Amino acid sequence: MSVPAQVVILAFNASNQLAVRAAGTRLGLAFVGADEAMATARLESCFKEHTPAAEYFTCTAGALSYRVFFTQVAGEPSDNEVRFHCLEQLDRQKAAQAGSLAAVLAGLEPHLIEIPYLHLGENDYIYKFRVERDRNRGIYQQDDAARALYQSQLCEAIKRLSRTHERTAGKPAMLDFGAVRYVIPSHFGFCLGVKNAIERAYETLAENPGRRVFMLSELIHNPFVNEDLLQRGLRYLQSDKGVGFTDEGLVAAPGATPRLLWDTLTGEDVVIIPAFGATDEDKKRLVRKGLKVAQYDATCMLVEKVWKAARSYGRAGYTVIIHGKSEHEETKATFSNSRRHAPSLIIRHLDEARLLGDYISAPDEAKRAAILEHFAGLCTPGFDPAHHLERIAVVNQTTLLMNETAAIIDYFKEIYTARYGAEVAEERVGGAGRKDTLCYATQVNQDALQRALGLPLDAAFIIGGKNSSNTYQLYRLCEQTLGKRAFFIQSEKSILGADRIMHYVFPSAGRGSAGHTEMLPLWPDCSAPKTVLITGGASCPDGLVQQVVSRINALFPAERLRKIEDVLAGLRNEP
Repeated sequence: MSVPAQVVILAFNASNQLAVRAAGTRLGLAFVGADEAMATARLESCFKEHTPAAEYFTCTAGALSYRVFFTQVAGEPSDNEVRFHCLEQLDRQKAAQAGSLAAVLAGLEPHLIEIPYLHLGENDYIYKFRVERDRNRGIYQQDDAARALYQSQLCEAIKRLSRTHERTAGKPAMLDFGAVRYVIPSHFGFCLGVKNAIERAYETLAENPGRRVFMLSELIHNPFVNEDLLQRGLRYLQSDKGVGFTDEGLVAAPGATPRLLWDTLTGEDVVIIPAFGATDEDKKRLVRKGLKVAQYDATCMLVEKVWKAARSYGRAGYTVIIHGKSEHEETKATFSNSRRHAPSLIIRHLDEARLLGDYISAPDEAKRAAILEHFAGLCTPGFDPAHHLERIAVVNQTTLLMNETAAIIDYFKEIYTARYGAEVAEERVGGAGRKDTLCYATQVNQDALQRALGLPLDAAFIIGGKNSSNTYQLYRLCEQTLGKRAFFIQSEKSILGADRIMHYVFPSAGRGSAGHTEMLPLWPDCSAPKTVLITGGASCPDGLVQQVVSRINALFPAERLRKIEDVLAGLRNEP
């Protein structure tokens, strides 16, 4: 006769440490019962506050089987025999573990990613955008360095004038300095996700004096913001490519085995997850070390919206096609998240979609082999075009051009329609009517820029970090209209003179290509009045925009320029 399964409730605190019962030198399960009611009663005798226990897996130890539930608890245990241990610590204490505890711990690995978020429902967001009244504007004015980087009278005036609706592009603003006029789109610079991430980073530093505060990787793709945070004590665990930093602060060399900062982490440290999100693998490492994850997770909720869409598609039986750059932190995180719910594959552009489309239209073994070779490392283990391209759904990296993602979705609709007919194709291309996994801030910045590009222009400057994908997309729009008169720059220091602009060539040719800087001329002379468009990517601080205006102004004789006070007054007086 089979023995009924025992119920085990694993109680984790906010630091992802597990409550374990210590009896002498032996470690065992803290809360076990013949049924849920008994196990819950034992839990509540020790912790008054806890989330509803949810079942995750089953396991066996000897002749006994266990149903394993998770809960998150608050406070310290009232039972002196129950103590919190981080999972990494328990790994070092295997000899002291009872067989039942060892069996349960052995089954935890696939579920580690769930532990930090036990207090959230699956439709909740890790971190919602702050409403305007809750924004912490003080961090942008805490000292002269912060004010220079983040504050701009010009940008504030433009936003008040032109940005009548956060999600809708308005008409561009005109700044008339006399010798030079500037066209500024209604929407540019920091998006809400970036503002939230920046404010949380500065707040976390202020709230944790004496503790080491790390960022998993770059907070945002802007070197000036990241450098300011470093100056204030923040440190990075790894590069934007996922390569760990050594305990000396250097990028680990390929093939070397130095001591990494990852290896030095303890439960007393703080690690902030950036707006791009993080891979499951990185989050699991933090969980094992007993660090708080959810509390310092600054993942943009619009990135998380993509993850939720991918999960929904996976549950509906679709393979998830991710339109993104495989080397970008956000796409890595989205792929890591999506693969838990569905077969997944990353494509970079429409040409790669066509590789899949050729097979869908007329499958054969040679095309199947070509897909597996081309997308090696970019798809889930066991991915097979013969089975996993029956039904697909497309999600995207949030910072790309919407028309490119739309073109990919439309292409797949055409392919499936040609093979199966229109009615069946609707079922085989999931979410074909939805194109909303692009960040609305990215889209409105692009829309506002398109409106500004409709005006006569002598040049355009697009400001952003060299690894900023959304800034590059803005540059592409400008380059399509202005050609060599469009410049991708990082700050006013990229403008060396009217004949020398340090223009950054983004690594867009494909995987593995490298970016570089070219020295390009702006215009032959400054005798005639000029009209210049300036915009910034979603990680560009307002201060940089004003500094670029000041640098371009310096190319003209001072007597031909209106004072900034007069320009601001003119903006305020516009109807």
